[in-house]
Amino acid sequence: MIPFEKILVTTDFGPSSERAIAVAIELAELHGAALTLLHVWDVPSYAYSGMEVAADDLLYPLRDRAQVHLDQALRAVQARVPDAGCILRCGDAWKEIDEAIRETAPDLVVMGGRRGHGIARAILGSVTEKVVRSSVVPVLTVHATTSDRARGERGLPRPIELV
Repeated sequence: MIPFEKILVTTDFGPSSERAIAVAIELAELHGAALTLLHVWDVPSYAYSGMEVAADDLLYPLRDRAQVHLDQALRAVQARVPDAGCILRCGDAWKEIDEAIRETAPDLVVMGGRRGHGIARAILGSVTEKVVRSSVVPVLTVHATTSDRARGERGLPRPIELV
């Protein structure tokens, strides 16, 4: 068995991320590994004509909301992995994840993945696929189950309950 000392798990707070966190917790417990949650948020790239919104009016609420959800996820994880930590970053998800991998030097990255479709996926590829291609360490991808997806991959953060 390959021992893992540091595990990085990404989250977007959706069902596939919940499953990835659950798998990462199991691996951290099995190996006695340090566990770090990573969430990357970004500012929507669209704007409306005549929109007069200061950057701070948009940035701070987005960042604060992301931090609230990440802190909530971290508390749930720390129930089983007390020394777990978290990282919040802003920017293009796959680039920020790649940079976090290089900075934190984990032995393993665990990520949720969606069984996607559509033209955007075909042209752009998913964040998970880009990280898998660029990562300097192994990446374990975890998909949500059918029941996970049925209960709500709606793109909105939800409370994470890991027991």
